[in-house]
Amino acid sequence: MDRQRKKELLQQYKEMKPEMGVYMFKSKKTNIVYLGCDKNIKATINGDRFKLNFNNHKCKKLQKDWNENKEENFEIRTVEVLPYDKDESKVDYSEDLRILREMCKDKFTEENVEEI
Repeated sequence: MDRQRKKELLQQYKEMKPEMGVYMFKSKKTNIVYLGCDKNIKATINGDRFKLNFNNHKCKKLQKDWNENKEENFEIRTVEVLPYDKDESKVDYSEDLRILREMCKDKFTEENVEEI
């Protein structure tokens, strides 16, 4: 691959915007929903799975539930996506993500909801 092509690919990578928003781990056995939010949902879910499988997750309730019920008894998915601002002037979405997570709690009226 020539230098110019590498440079173009690197620039494309830098301009990529990962999906951000609210995600969940829901125990099918206990019906507890664990909600998290992040600027890169896919990477965070992968990281959480890795930590859970190595018994090293910061959310002790989720870790206990995971250890007792195993991964196949969890539904893991994106709950809500937060769109990027059109003018691209905003760089910190942390507060928006926390607010969105709070709003998403209302979607789970039947379940017990915990924050990751």
